[in-house]
Amino acid sequence: MATFDALAGLPVEIESYELEGLEHDLGRFVRKTTVIHLRGDGHEGIGEDVTYDPADQESFQADGRELPLAGSHTLDSFSELLDRLSLFPTGPGLAPYRDYRRWAIESAALDLALRQAGTSLAKAVEREPQAVTFVVSMGLPEPPSADPVKRWLAADPGLRFKLDPRPTWDDALVTELVETGAVDTLDLKGAYKGTPVDNPGDPTLYARVAIAFPEAWLEDPDLNEETDPILQPHRHRVTWDAPIHSVADIEGLAFPPRCINIKPSRFGSLRRLLDTYDYCGEKGIRMYGGGQFELGPGRGQIQYLASLFHPDSPNDVAPREYNLSEPGPGLPRSPLKPAPDAVGFRSRG
Repeated sequence: MATFDALAGLPVEIESYELEGLEHDLGRFVRKTTVIHLRGDGHEGIGEDVTYDPADQESFQADGRELPLAGSHTLDSFSELLDRLSLFPTGPGLAPYRDYRRWAIESAALDLALRQAGTSLAKAVEREPQAVTFVVSMGLPEPPSADPVKRWLAADPGLRFKLDPRPTWDDALVTELVETGAVDTLDLKGAYKGTPVDNPGDPTLYARVAIAFPEAWLEDPDLNEETDPILQPHRHRVTWDAPIHSVADIEGLAFPPRCINIKPSRFGSLRRLLDTYDYCGEKGIRMYGGGQFELGPGRGQIQYLASLFHPDSPNDVAPREYNLSEPGPGLPRSPLKPAPDAVGFRSRG
């Protein structure tokens, strides 16, 4: 049975909803998200909209309170309702944000349906939560320096990292990073187009890091006539994130992947996400989870999913303490013990 089929018929009674704005000032930018509180039958379900454009978040919090969500639904029929609704008062700034907001609402509906049924996600899909291995994801400063990685390793020598290579990385820096022995994934960010994090393919950079880190995953390269020949011997380590929103996207890749990064918010609907988990399981495609700088309950929810579907991978789902610029005392260690609520779709991780 498909995993979604275990959830599709769950009834969910929605009477009202509220929106709660969250923000965190990082100095270089202010991160804003919106927590969606769906209420019905004496219960509350929550989800988090991780849309990056502050204007999109502000307009939602100010003018997004009139969506016709109330009524008696199943999770399947509620998802069909969202197919027909415009979830942005204005915008969005980027097309993928539609799925980000949809995931927030669908994850809140899942949480509410499970609570109204008196059960948990783990029980509903008949999976036991496992301890989650996580990595710390970061970009290095400019000019590039390995010092941030070394400071975090001083706080926890067992930490693993997902780093964002840039064309300014030279041999000396790469050598320093290799010597840490702590890099699991290199996010080349070559699949992003028209975003603030675009990183066009650089054949020199790709050759440098692919050779220097022979065991690391190479995420989201920009494959073109210059870079594709360089990465061809390393295709077994090429993994994808930004292009993956459905099973069809995996099947449409230039070559079959051995691993992909699954960010639930990219999928929008619960069905597309769970169908992708099923597909990867059937095809033997390894998965690791990815986050979107969640400030609220969304972080615990992606940790919960990782604990059920891919606990032993280099999951980019580190607890929020790792969003700070410097390590503090009492950092949670990897692997992260699962801490799901007894009912619903929430984790205290």
